Amino acid sequence: MNRSENKNSRRSFLKKTILGTAAVTSAPMVLSGNYNQRLLLESRSYDAASFAANDQINLALIGTGIQGIYDTTTALRVPGVKLVATCDLYTGRLDRAKELWGNDIFVTRDYRDILDRKDVDAVIIATPDHWHKKISIEALKAGKAVYCEKPMVQKFDEGHELIEAHKKSGKVMQVGSQGMSSLGNEKAKKLYEDGAIGQIVMLDMYNDRYSAEGAWNYPIPPDATPDTVDFDTFLGHAPKVPYELKRFFRWRNYKDYGTGVAGDLFVHAFSTLNFVLSSHGPERALATGGLRYWKDGRDVPDVTITLYDYPETETHAAFNAAFRVNFIAGSGEGGGFRLVGTEGEMHVGSNSVKLIRSKLGMKPSGYALVAHTEENQKKIVAKYDQKYADERSSDLKIGETIWEAPSDYKGGHYDHFNNFFLGIRGEKKIIEDPTFGLRAAGAALLANESYYKGLPVKWDPDAMRLI
Repeated sequence: MNRSENKNSRRSFLKKTILGTAAVTSAPMVLSGNYNQRLLLESRSYDAASFAANDQINLALIGTGIQGIYDTTTALRVPGVKLVATCDLYTGRLDRAKELWGNDIFVTRDYRDILDRKDVDAVIIATPDHWHKKISIEALKAGKAVYCEKPMVQKFDEGHELIEAHKKSGKVMQVGSQGMSSLGNEKAKKLYEDGAIGQIVMLDMYNDRYSAEGAWNYPIPPDATPDTVDFDTFLGHAPKVPYELKRFFRWRNYKDYGTGVAGDLFVHAFSTLNFVLSSHGPERALATGGLRYWKDGRDVPDVTITLYDYPETETHAAFNAAFRVNFIAGSGEGGGFRLVGTEGEMHVGSNSVKLIRSKLGMKPSGYALVAHTEENQKKIVAKYDQKYADERSSDLKIGETIWEAPSDYKGGHYDHFNNFFLGIRGEKKIIEDPTFGLRAAGAALLANESYYKGLPVKWDPDAMRLI
């Protein structure tokens, strides 16, 4: 993004502020010097249409674990959707599915039984990461619409095969990074494009956790045995190892089945970042970290920091991004996503956006003046006062605005499924298709590639390939 384009964007943002956009019409104090205000994000309307039984989307769940249950519970809130089947390799989860959704649903330990059913229109794939590509491709070939949990793939070279399968199938596929369709992302994108923070300089993302659950040490059920858990099928194409329940129920702790913090957490941030900036992603990554506390047999780090370089494009200046995750944060749990520009910063969440506009200090302070005589100090101050008498002060006001979702907002997770089902019905374009999904997953996986190699790695964000 060149300077003239950025200046036009900034002027557009300021002009809209002066004229009073829909977001600020209720707060004229925005122009009265420093300001601090809280506003509501614009409500989202939803189609209240009712659907006949033969017009419902019949849904099946493959992978009835934690995320699969949350996904399906949210999906079923969307009108015109019915759950008809679930699959999992642990029979206890199939029993749980019947507790949640009734005894009439079909349950199986073989996902192929789901794909063979003629009454299934769409599937949610919420399996361990190493199964995403295979089941997604087979589901598309079977004529099913696919909602695949993030990251879309476990390895770089799986992405293009899945993109090609999606194109050939003609079916809808949505990658499940649930904040993508949120009001917060939508507002942040509009503010950025209006020049609210000037040129992007830095992205700061962090996620601090301080619990065993937060570190993926999920409980192992007392009835888990070789009879109730199909461990050999779980392994799939991963290396064969002896039966071990920790690997099955805490699979995120192992790189053979998961993608570590990068695939679980970084990928959400990349989805938002690439969406807000209309970006294809970074070109270089350097990761460090280690296993500092949770030494329980896992082979992925519990503390990690990765630095990314984004190139200059038509939609953004060259900038840097810092991603940090700490699974033993004694300071307490928390997280953040902060875009820093030349004229302000945005803190972005699914339900809120905080914009802080700052004034760039161009005049010397006492620190810089101390080395000058008093006579020269007066001359220097007068010269700077004259030079900057009107610049910026006439149009740039500084302060903080927080936009928050209305109390009846259904949430970003709902919006993402609503987008998926509208896509199936041909009423809306999918917001996170496989190409977008690979760009988000590929950027995240660079962290793992760099960490295990101990070297910086390069990526072509347009071709979506390692260099």
